[in-house]
Amino acid sequence: MSNDLPDDDMNLDPGFADRFERQFRPRCQLYLISPPAINDGFVDRLARALDAGPVAAFQLRLKDMDDHMIARAAEPLQRLCADADVTFIVNDSIALAKRLGADGVHLGQDDGDPREARALLGPAVQIGVTCHDSRHLAMDAGEAGADYVAFGSFYPTTTKETRHQPEPSILGWWSTLFELPCVAIGGITPANAAPLVAAGADFLAVCGAVWNAAEGEEAAVKAFAEVLAA
Repeated sequence: MSNDLPDDDMNLDPGFADRFERQFRPRCQLYLISPPAINDGFVDRLARALDAGPVAAFQLRLKDMDDHMIARAAEPLQRLCADADVTFIVNDSIALAKRLGADGVHLGQDDGDPREARALLGPAVQIGVTCHDSRHLAMDAGEAGADYVAFGSFYPTTTKETRHQPEPSILGWWSTLFELPCVAIGGITPANAAPLVAAGADFLAVCGAVWNAAEGEEAAVKAFAEVLAA
């Protein structure tokens, strides 16, 4: 990609560089995260969500369950994602991602080194890293071989404890300087998603806005699809 700008670029409006860069990146996509607990009916709910609109990835994030229980719960969900050509990502556990043959693993700052994950999982598996509001952590993750970095929480959320709240500008900073995709996460709804998309998010990671939506997961996914298509 050429980085040549017009000779009078000093007179350009401040947002020009971001818009110039964004036109060469794929459109922002939806990244679903499971609720912290699921039941047998969740397979049907996920199927409806995937049918409702474009979904790039699904992360299985189950708390207070051992790996054996998660593996049993994962089987039909992983098969569903494969049939829908949706990337299936395991949260936290490199070992579980290996056991399941998952498409990816998402690591928190205390869940292991991306280099370790790459060595165990191989070159094709997607590795994501939570970077909170830290540019330094994001650059470290990229240098360690991560396939994407995640920033958040951008908005208040009840899904997990919020200790970091970055400004949307961190998405623009990242997407302008680095090719590696960035994920925006935390309290994102169809009503507040647009500024994050405009700022430079490559993916919107959402949980409660879909699974807790009063109108149902299908309507929620369709609402996100409208925002992402705008």
